[in-house]
Amino acid sequence: MVGLALHNTAMAQLWELGVRGGLLDVFAAWKEVLLLVALVAIAWHVRRLPAVTAADAFAVAYTVIVLAYWLAPQSLLDGDATARGELLALRHHLLPVAAYALGRMLAEVWRSERLGLVIALTAGGVAVIGLADLAFVSLQAWRESGVPGWFREQLGLEYEGLTGLPENWVYNTGDELNPIRRLVSTFLSPLASAYALVVALIYVVSRPSRWWTVVLAFLLFAGLLYAHTRAAIGALAVGLVVLAAVERRAGPAVLAFGAVAISAAFFLAYPSIGPSTTYTQEELEFLRQNAESEPGSSTDPFSPSESSLASHWRNLRDGVEVMLEHPQGYGLGNAGVIAKRTGVEIKAGESTYVELGVDSGIAGLAAFVLWSVFVLLGLLRKEPWVGAAFAAVLLLGLQTDVIGVHWLAVAVWAAAGMALGTKRGEPPPKAQPEPS
Repeated sequence: MVGLALHNTAMAQLWELGVRGGLLDVFAAWKEVLLLVALVAIAWHVRRLPAVTAADAFAVAYTVIVLAYWLAPQSLLDGDATARGELLALRHHLLPVAAYALGRMLAEVWRSERLGLVIALTAGGVAVIGLADLAFVSLQAWRESGVPGWFREQLGLEYEGLTGLPENWVYNTGDELNPIRRLVSTFLSPLASAYALVVALIYVVSRPSRWWTVVLAFLLFAGLLYAHTRAAIGALAVGLVVLAAVERRAGPAVLAFGAVAISAAFFLAYPSIGPSTTYTQEELEFLRQNAESEPGSSTDPFSPSESSLASHWRNLRDGVEVMLEHPQGYGLGNAGVIAKRTGVEIKAGESTYVELGVDSGIAGLAAFVLWSVFVLLGLLRKEPWVGAAFAAVLLLGLQTDVIGVHWLAVAVWAAAGMALGTKRGEPPPKAQPEPS
């Protein structure tokens, strides 16, 4: 969990130190290697498979469909993906399956509650680093760091509006002299940081009130506010309401309404109280041209025509239309960031469900959704906080590629797998001792 939270910053730093190209790809593969080693090690230790559930069956079905689409020729599906794009997409789509499988086997010897504590403390570190960055590190220092080069040359992601940095690092107030920074922390992304904080907050709220849980909750919520992500606030509120319903207590629901109210006031005041920065002349020229191409956009965070909100809904709508017109899918590597990285036409993007439907057809999307539904139903019976966090992440998947955030894909799906294998309120069964 800690390594995944630090991954992007570490890779950008290695790029700045001169570790680039294929060598940096090798370093970046540490997380897949570690996950594979963990899977082999726990399987060897446990020496048995957990009892198969309906959720497990749909996970297997989803995996089989993704593998079939990976093997299918792109020409058969009218796709344009490169071989590299197909491999990247295969890793992307199956990472949560591997994490879920690890969690299912870990449940034999470990409790998911411990993983929740690790998640919360890791997210607390993300919040501290992100808030410290806003207070003490200038945007110009980031422009001059290895981050723009890592995005551009290593990942193939061209960002023009902020000198190589992702445009969503800044909240555009509509005032050229007053752009406001957003918390990006070690994830180098306000969205990924916010989503990690949402999962951690749901865990902390589910715990008995102690001085440290109260302090941690305030810290996590402060970080979430400065990430300035409305979808994350909405997902947090939904997750807390789910938690309240399952646990039959009013506290989380009250906190959900309080979080929405405080966030609304904070977002309205953000142009005045947020950490201000400045654009370069080149950035201003690009932004002016971009504004001319998208007339009618609003800077009101609650307006339906606000540029970011309008863009998300437009991408979701367009992606659904593509799926309905081409229900068999285009093959792996034709959607989202992976298509952008590999230089092929992006058939659709942003939403997890749209990207799955484009890459693996309606069949792959249906298998993923059914797997998710059965996992969620099982979690709500066994481990409410994991179920509430899982519901929040699935909701976020409408807008964002949540399984493309490696931390989420591993943390949330591993926790789900562990929770499904543990009886509520009871420790997991001990692993069988090796025969003498």
